[in-house]
Amino acid sequence: MSEQQTATATKTVVFEIQRQDTATSTPYMEKFEIPYRPNMNVISALMEIRRNPVNAKGEKTTPVNWDMNCLEEVCGACSMVINGRPRQSCTALVDQLTQPIKLEPMRTFPVVRDLIVDREFMFDSLKRIKAWVPIDGTYDLGEGPRMPERKRQWAYELSKCMTCGVCLEACPNVNDKTNFMGPALMSQVRLFNSHPTGAMNKDERLATVMSDGGITECGNSQNCVVACPKGIPLTTSIGAIGRATTIQMFKNFFGSDHQVD
Repeated sequence: MSEQQTATATKTVVFEIQRQDTATSTPYMEKFEIPYRPNMNVISALMEIRRNPVNAKGEKTTPVNWDMNCLEEVCGACSMVINGRPRQSCTALVDQLTQPIKLEPMRTFPVVRDLIVDREFMFDSLKRIKAWVPIDGTYDLGEGPRMPERKRQWAYELSKCMTCGVCLEACPNVNDKTNFMGPALMSQVRLFNSHPTGAMNKDERLATVMSDGGITECGNSQNCVVACPKGIPLTTSIGAIGRATTIQMFKNFFGSDHQVD
């Protein structure tokens, strides 16, 4: 074994993980120390802890619980707070993190157990804004209308949203004192309202974000656009929705049928 291989074999990685046994129990911190391997990410480290759940004191403990699925930053399931920053754990490389690496659940959502949270609020909000294109068989299912290339390009950027919840965790206005649906939902309204067929529900979506939990509860902190793992221009979308709701308000007031994009 070479000197470099020997050094790697003896190197360890220290994790401090916030544990919570049930949804209502008191959270506590537990430290783990695992062997280092090159190119480890947080998920692979958690899998190592699960394989041998012994904490840094040498005590046998329960395996850490967390969510994951695609392991390539597409599904959004593995969101957690890593060293104080909400992000995807599958793309969080151990070599780029300061030790001890502190893992916590996102507190914007109710904790189910350990690092697993219940994101039902976000999915219910997607239902509220009708985040889909309504093709149910009542329309002529021929070739759909084409989108201008310039619009298609920015709409594609918005479509990268994976509903990971990171922007909601980063937003100070998403908390238990407000009903704000969050930055991702405002961006999804813009995405589906820009679609030639989805625009049929444009007024309905705008009415939703003009009501409780909508656009007026955004404090423009801009944390969301910094935190988004997909680089989605969330603040641009929020600005666009703010303009659209203002126009809609005047349309509602004057009873105008004039369509303003």
